[in-house]
Amino acid sequence: MRVGCPKEIKNHEYRVGLTPGSVREYVAHGHDVIVETGAGAGIGADDNAYRAAGASIAKTAEEVFAKADMIVKVKEPQPGEWVQLREGQLLYTYLHLAPDPEQTRGLVASGVTAVAYETVTDDRGGLPLLAPMSEVAGRLSIQAGATALQKANGGRGVLLGGVPGVLPGKVAVIGGGVVGLHAAKMAVGLGADVTIIDRSIPRLRQLDDIFNGRVHTRYSTVEALEEECFSADMVVGAVLIPGAAAPKLVTREMLSGMKKGAVLVDVAIDQGGCFETSHATTHADPTYEVDGIIHYCVANMPGAVPVTSAHALNNATLYYGLQLADKGLKALVDDPHLRNGLNVHKGRITNRAVAEALGYEMAEPQIALKAA
Repeated sequence: MRVGCPKEIKNHEYRVGLTPGSVREYVAHGHDVIVETGAGAGIGADDNAYRAAGASIAKTAEEVFAKADMIVKVKEPQPGEWVQLREGQLLYTYLHLAPDPEQTRGLVASGVTAVAYETVTDDRGGLPLLAPMSEVAGRLSIQAGATALQKANGGRGVLLGGVPGVLPGKVAVIGGGVVGLHAAKMAVGLGADVTIIDRSIPRLRQLDDIFNGRVHTRYSTVEALEEECFSADMVVGAVLIPGAAAPKLVTREMLSGMKKGAVLVDVAIDQGGCFETSHATTHADPTYEVDGIIHYCVANMPGAVPVTSAHALNNATLYYGLQLADKGLKALVDDPHLRNGLNVHKGRITNRAVAEALGYEMAEPQIALKAA
């Protein structure tokens, strides 16, 4: 199979779908790899590094899309990219379709077979291709939020760790999954007063054990959300319903009860955001203010640290990518966890959460693949 890797074109996105190390693995499996010139510049990998790994270099993205049987990316295809996709071609990348009807229409119209990193599962019920970027985003959320808290950036002017004689800042983390865990780790490491809010009692017990009493845990109710948001200097939205749009847990009305200059960091923004007042921002213009509250809603947070995040992502995606390259659609038939990643196939939506969010009739993946 010919595997293609175009350069990412989303605002300030420096990651790359295939590192030179991953290219070597595909080549070792007998596949041809074509990489757009400059695709790895953001991680310090020049065209010669890709040539040494066995790839050929394309002068344009158009050449990659035209020649490749499978496209490997990081972020969802942009309008200029999805029009280049075609039936019979595999797309392997993050998609986050539920809050993005325009992209969904584009992929349906193209006829492409689209496998989304964020809905591939594992034997433990986890999301192994989402986890590494959730780890990065969780840790970055505290770093970004702490910067936004500085007075010159519109924030309250609070140092999260405090100093002797001055109380530390308060951080509320909504959601105790991978993002929430890593956000809490960073916040605790800085010396902040941290509370994690979640609806799973077993998970709250697990988090209490992990942190050995260094964080507070609360069961998620409207009252608990209000109390924690009203007292917090920073609120991190770390909620995920796999494949579906994120629930709006913090309403605009709640902002009036928060401290002026407090910061909301919405890590769920790829899935539409978990704050009612959230809208996606970019690394070029990451924050905005609503009712005195600073919002940080960058939709590709891990793109800020591409060397770390691109290698972490490739470590996770390589195994399944090689299955797709080695076996084509049969890989989706053979592996139920990889099949859970199938979101679009030949003009049909094959993920239930996406279909329900956007009003499509869902095609069962096994039936759609069998028909193909």
